[in-house]
Amino acid sequence: MKRQSILFTAALLTLGTLVPVTVAGPAAAATRVGAPPTAGHHHPQVLGVGGAGAYRIGASLAALTAAGHIDWTAPSCGGVVHAGAAGPWAGVILLAFRDGRLVEVGTATAPPYSPAGASVGMSFAELEDIYGRRGSLIRNDAGDAEAYLVRVGSRVELFTGHPIRPGVGYFQVGPASFVERSFRQGTAC
Repeated sequence: MKRQSILFTAALLTLGTLVPVTVAGPAAAATRVGAPPTAGHHHPQVLGVGGAGAYRIGASLAALTAAGHIDWTAPSCGGVVHAGAAGPWAGVILLAFRDGRLVEVGTATAPPYSPAGASVGMSFAELEDIYGRRGSLIRNDAGDAEAYLVRVGSRVELFTGHPIRPGVGYFQVGPASFVERSFRQGTAC
C-alpha cells in the first residue's frame, strides 16, 4: 500500500513539474485575453483583432478614461487621439482613438502574442510559417516600408518592420480601414 502511495505522489510531482514547462510558450498564451502570465512577466499575453482586455476595438475613450484604464492622451489630427494604457497593460500597448472610439491597439514588446503565437521580434519568414496563406507581405504606397498583414474579416493584424534590425518591430490590430490604410497611405496630416 505504501508503494502505491509513493508512486502516486511521485507521478503528481512529475506532472506538476511538466505542466509549467508545457504551458510557457506563445501558443499557451492564447488561452484567454488578459490571462496572468506564466513565467515571471507581469503583463498580459494576448493581443487579437478584437483588442486586449478592457481595450476592445470600438470602446469609448471617455468610458475607458472614467474606468481608470487610460494613463495619458495626446491629441493628433483628423479626430485621432493617441493614448497610453494603465494597469497591467501600461508600457505594453499604445492606443489610437478616432472620433472617441478605439481603432488601434499596438505594441513594440513581446509578449503580447497574437492568438496564433506571433510577436514582435520575429522575422517575416517566421510569420509566414505561422500564418501561411492567411497572411502576406505588403509594402506601403511610397514603397519605403514593408509589413506582414493578416486579415480577419474587416480587421487586421499588422506586423511592421523594425527601424534598426530586420524583422518585426511593431504589432498592431484594428479595423483595416484604419490600421492598414494608415500603413499604406501614412497619416493625412
